[in-house]
Amino acid sequence: MRTRPMSAPLGMIIDDLDVRSIDHHTWSQLNKLFCDHHVLVFPDQQLSPADHQEFAEHWGELVPFPYGGLPDYPNIIELRNRGKKGDVNQHWHTDMSYAQAPPKLTMLYALETPDLGGETAFANQIHAYNELSVGIKRLLDDLVAEHSAEDLARLYGADTKEALRAEHPVVRVHEDSGERALYVCRAFTRCFKDWTRAESKVLLEFLYEHSVRPEFQARHQWRPNDLVMWDNRCLLHYAVHDHGDDPRLLHRLQVQGSPTL
Repeated sequence: MRTRPMSAPLGMIIDDLDVRSIDHHTWSQLNKLFCDHHVLVFPDQQLSPADHQEFAEHWGELVPFPYGGLPDYPNIIELRNRGKKGDVNQHWHTDMSYAQAPPKLTMLYALETPDLGGETAFANQIHAYNELSVGIKRLLDDLVAEHSAEDLARLYGADTKEALRAEHPVVRVHEDSGERALYVCRAFTRCFKDWTRAESKVLLEFLYEHSVRPEFQARHQWRPNDLVMWDNRCLLHYAVHDHGDDPRLLHRLQVQGSPTL
């Protein structure tokens, strides 16, 4: 196994490792790398859905997606290019923050990728929090935000009245490292608890813009058979749709996290 940095703000690329065959010592190394760097990239994997699922299960209990998965592997969902207008990920977000216990990590395996474009961008929310002033940190540390899957349910044609909703601290303490990270996103955060949406708007807009400053970001350029996993507790991500109708097919798995409150 060889490692090389993905970028300055986050990420580590793991070369010369077959994730279907990992010894105990290597698992320990991977756990530390994940805690320290938040994104791990494993190029040149050869994974069946069963292999993908087995690797993900090492990291914890798998999360079923509420809007459907593969027939034989209900925890795996296909992310397939449906054209820019049909893309549901054209925004910075953290996965499933509308759940009471959002996934601690997300894992994608690339089956088809465009020759150019189609990157996934990440933004480090630990850096985003650390770069705030003392005064605004003091305000945010005591705030709770309301999150909702209403817009996502609408995109999938589901009943918005049944959409999941949850409350989470605006500043989340990472249970493994103890570091503080911003935990809001434009896709799912609705307002601060006990604030109106109008009252919340200005501060949330500032946080949305601040949280994705270029110096907090890294991008992954997909290649077939790339396996990428990231820490959903302290990162935002964005699927960049700049590849027109060129094929892009990924399989996604998620691992269960803990309640934040």
